[in-house]
Amino acid sequence: MASSFGFMKPLSKIAKPVLLPAATASLAYGTYHGRQAVIDYLVRFFTGPGRTSRLIAVVLVLINWKSLPLAWTVRVWNTMIQHIFVRKLHTHTPDKLFHPAISSTHVSLLEVDYNLHKSNSTYFADLDVSRSHLASHLFARGCRLLADNEHTRLVMDPKHPDRPAKGRFGVMLGAVACNFKREIRPFAGYEMWTRVLSWDRKWLYMVTHFVEKGAVRPRSWAAEDFGLTADADGKHAEQDWEKKVYASAVSKYVFKIGRLTVHPAVIIGASGLLPERPDGWVSPAGSGMASPAEPVVGNTDGEARAEQQASGWDWVKTEAERAKGHAYAEHFAQLEDLHGAFCGGGQGALGHFSLG
Repeated sequence: MASSFGFMKPLSKIAKPVLLPAATASLAYGTYHGRQAVIDYLVRFFTGPGRTSRLIAVVLVLINWKSLPLAWTVRVWNTMIQHIFVRKLHTHTPDKLFHPAISSTHVSLLEVDYNLHKSNSTYFADLDVSRSHLASHLFARGCRLLADNEHTRLVMDPKHPDRPAKGRFGVMLGAVACNFKREIRPFAGYEMWTRVLSWDRKWLYMVTHFVEKGAVRPRSWAAEDFGLTADADGKHAEQDWEKKVYASAVSKYVFKIGRLTVHPAVIIGASGLLPERPDGWVSPAGSGMASPAEPVVGNTDGEARAEQQASGWDWVKTEAERAKGHAYAEHFAQLEDLHGAFCGGGQGALGHFSLG
């Protein structure tokens, strides 16, 4: 998935004061004057000749909606609109940086292959939506600030250090890899647990686990009560969670302002998710953590510092968690050199076949 938040700035200025009231008024007017026509149509639809075939068609559409034309676009855009415009921007502290965002769905009939389980290719469409939920929620604050970088001046132009970098802010997907462990049967429900895995000087890595629905509950929720927790009834004590995992995927994102790559730590810090770096801290070589040449916007006010102390989460813990995830991410990153393995058919080819 490639997405850009550059359009969000002008849209956000008119969405609530103009577009929302206009849409509401139009809907109310149309409903008032067309309600009888709608009622008549619904009566004919559900009771008129051919109603059985129509009802079957409605049921098929409802259970397969996620695989219909344009459904992917609706699902992805819904995540961005929901987290950036509708929901209140989070105030998460740095100890929440590696917490997962959980999304639930099911295997629709149109996703089933000839082996009678979820087709491998359909995992990637779900990944787009799950990653978008995490990025749009966790980094919404940073995205808003970087989309207005000309005024916030979070990232300066390397060629002109006294000027902010200019250009459209964008978030682009660089690569995805998915390892399959168990099949998911038709109509079975499952969850996607997506979280930050690690980052380096260019890429932010995310990991997504496809998990049996309802088999695992978090010990707590970061904000509102989204549902039951593991401590609610005690039946979800820690166990071998690998048995509940259907598949695991790693993805990497890059953040851009125009053609300039933004260090991932900048957007993480701008979202209030990096703790204070202690004086004298020296980042390990290749760690990707910020150096004096790559300033990070973090929590610098007294209230934020007090929250960090209360949570017991500091820079050392953040770096330790990042390094643990990077043990996986660095192997994934090496696949970037795989493009160089293309030989151009120097030794010949088998043939040219249609993809259908």
